[in-house]
Amino acid sequence: MKKSKTPLLLLSMLMALPTMAGETKRMVRIAEIEIVPQYLDAYQKILVEEASASIRLEPGVLSIFPMFEADHPEKVRILEIYASREAYAEHLKSDHFLRYKSLTQKMVASLRLVEMGEMEDQFVSKLFKKAP
Repeated sequence: MKKSKTPLLLLSMLMALPTMAGETKRMVRIAEIEIVPQYLDAYQKILVEEASASIRLEPGVLSIFPMFEADHPEKVRILEIYASREAYAEHLKSDHFLRYKSLTQKMVASLRLVEMGEMEDQFVSKLFKKAP
């Protein structure tokens, strides 16, 4: 199976996350997704479009960074970082996200969302130009 340079994405849940140093307004998570192998190429194309639109059009979307396991391209991991719970709520209503959800529903075999906390609050703003 051909591996794409730009893999996959998915999103969900509304929670602010605690950090070791206190509370942060950002939402951070890792989405663990397994794609039905026959849909992998189509899924990747749809994901790339959605992730690109999210970063380009939504100031509150700091990262949608899709990856896949090197030996199992159908096993996708996505680092998602949102500026706030409100930014995430707006993302869920965006045309590009709604299109992504409707087009990929049958392609996703499983989805697990792992909520994460930041160890270093300033680190995100050093990595992402859009971060407050």
